[in-house]
Amino acid sequence: MDIGTTSVKVCVYDPHTKELVAKQSKDTAANIPSDLGIEGNKQDVPKIVSAVHYCVSRLPRDVLRHVKKIGVCGQMHGVVLWKNGAWEKVEKEGAFIRYEGNRENMSALYTWQDTRCKPEFLETLPKPDSHLQCYSGYGCATLLWMLKHKPEKLKNFTYSATVQDFVVAMLCDLDVPKTSDQNAASWGYFNTEKNEWNIDILKSIDFPVNLLPKVIRSGEIAGTLSCCWNGIPEGTPVGAAMGDLQCSILATLENGQDAVLNISTSAQLAFVVDQIKDLGCTTIEHLPYFNNTYLVVAASLNGGNVLATFVKMLQQWMLEFGFPIPQSKVWEKLIALGLDASDGTDMKISPLLLGERHSPTAKAAVQNIDLSNIQLGHVFRSLCNSIIDNIHCMMPKKILLDANIKRIVGNGSGLSRNAVLQRAVEHNYSLPLEFTSGGDAARGAAVAVQNAS
Repeated sequence: MDIGTTSVKVCVYDPHTKELVAKQSKDTAANIPSDLGIEGNKQDVPKIVSAVHYCVSRLPRDVLRHVKKIGVCGQMHGVVLWKNGAWEKVEKEGAFIRYEGNRENMSALYTWQDTRCKPEFLETLPKPDSHLQCYSGYGCATLLWMLKHKPEKLKNFTYSATVQDFVVAMLCDLDVPKTSDQNAASWGYFNTEKNEWNIDILKSIDFPVNLLPKVIRSGEIAGTLSCCWNGIPEGTPVGAAMGDLQCSILATLENGQDAVLNISTSAQLAFVVDQIKDLGCTTIEHLPYFNNTYLVVAASLNGGNVLATFVKMLQQWMLEFGFPIPQSKVWEKLIALGLDASDGTDMKISPLLLGERHSPTAKAAVQNIDLSNIQLGHVFRSLCNSIIDNIHCMMPKKILLDANIKRIVGNGSGLSRNAVLQRAVEHNYSLPLEFTSGGDAARGAAVAVQNAS
């Protein structure tokens, strides 16, 4: 299962044939307003749980009864808090039928897109004992913000974790939530080499360390299914929830000379290394992967979400003129116009609509507008180019070449459906861009958990 930012995806994987036997997906429509306005980004957890149940319940029962293990991954960095009674088992005529989340005993999910932790606040926090920093939208940063601004809220809850960790705790009826090292590292204040939280540092600033989930290695089993669920047998092992990026790359990589470029809501370019190395680039991180290896990652907050915002803007403009246009038609026309647009445009766009973790106050901007480049095709092409230019600034071509990367494997609907973006990738990196049959994070979660003990 992949519990993503906008949708839930579920698949059944056969490790013998290495094929997907069945799959389902559903948009969660879980976003809810924040009292902080655009600085807050929250989602309704019961809606996410409902989407999980919807997907699983629509898989064939004769397939589900043969499921041997359940792998789970999802959107990283975010945090949900809860106390006892946060989920319930719904029965009908004395038989269990589904799990449901109970809003009365949980908080909203504060997602990775939450920007309440401003640079001046983050600067007041102690430096983590880790090679990874702590940014706004990270679980520990959000909890520390609450500790300062809403301390009474934290006192209402007993546990905290990512939303995918919550789902695992619910399925297994765990007394204490468990998380993987991948998710723990995405929260900040976690040492990946020691595989432990920075407990002493957090205690020194009165952080409620009792809220932190127990950490186990990615791919290890967190518990067993507490009830027969849509035909999946009771007692089926459930793996600790993992990062959607790591699972997506696990499903995509075919050899050590591949880098993976994922563009969906956000954008990431990554490849695998055996150990942490100083690459002389502050916009690159080493995230825990599998089997004691690391992902070298340039993770941009600006990807498909920027293009989607541009499309919605055009839709709104046309609607104000009295001409409603389906989103699919806008995309189709933009891509066609972008492919036809000449390369000679001087328009330069900064696509940093959401800032970046290394530059949270950065804004989007457009330069060099003139009469020759204001056609829609030129603007869209410049916008696509700018998204890839931004990734290239974060991870220059030289880093890939020094790592002996021979090709870039594309992943994510934001890239696979957009030939204008694809051209920009090949232009910036001078490497072939190819698409493989992998790329599904839910599939990667299944692969990761199949050998778990």
